[in-house]
Amino acid sequence: MLTVLVTNTKGGCGKTTLSTNLAGAFARSGFATVLADCDKQRSALQWSERRPRDLETIKAVDWVKTLASPPKGTQRMVVDAPAGLRRKDLEVLVKAADVIVLPILPSVFDENTSATFLKTLDELKPVRKGKRSVAVVGNRMRLRTPAAARLDRFLTGLGHPVVARLRESQYYVSAAERGSSIFDLASGRVRNILADWAPLLAFIDTLAAADENR
Repeated sequence: MLTVLVTNTKGGCGKTTLSTNLAGAFARSGFATVLADCDKQRSALQWSERRPRDLETIKAVDWVKTLASPPKGTQRMVVDAPAGLRRKDLEVLVKAADVIVLPILPSVFDENTSATFLKTLDELKPVRKGKRSVAVVGNRMRLRTPAAARLDRFLTGLGHPVVARLRESQYYVSAAERGSSIFDLASGRVRNILADWAPLLAFIDTLAAADENR
């Protein structure tokens, strides 16, 4: 089983959108997928309740108060972390994960907060010892804008791989309203958006393959 933790101490950076779409991508690829919601708002759980029954199954679990063992047979687990995590809670989630995905918005406030959070991550033993990979994702980017260019410069100096840059799109909003992901939409409509995700999914697949070969 591979566990992906989506986290950032900054609220509103798109953690739940990233988590639900990652879960959608895994399920669409045939993996037995679980979505764990750690946020007291339970947005990911509400999304799963709206998910149409004719789409691939994604099991949702409530991790707001207690971290439970994933259902038997789980192949991919996505953990949607809340904003403002206390360090001890972050340590628990990082220990349970195989890869950490950090979404960052093109905003000075997000950049500064995320840089501080990354320093905290780097201090945790699993990350410091190289036992957990951190993937930085530029989120809700408007391509070829000054804000996108500034975020690119900022991301380059973080010391962690910038794995993907996801463009802003209303398709994410419309999909979330239906409990679906962009991977459940007709591919012709979202071809460019799906291409944005390819590097992140490839990064995760590479880690999964390396883990299986150990």
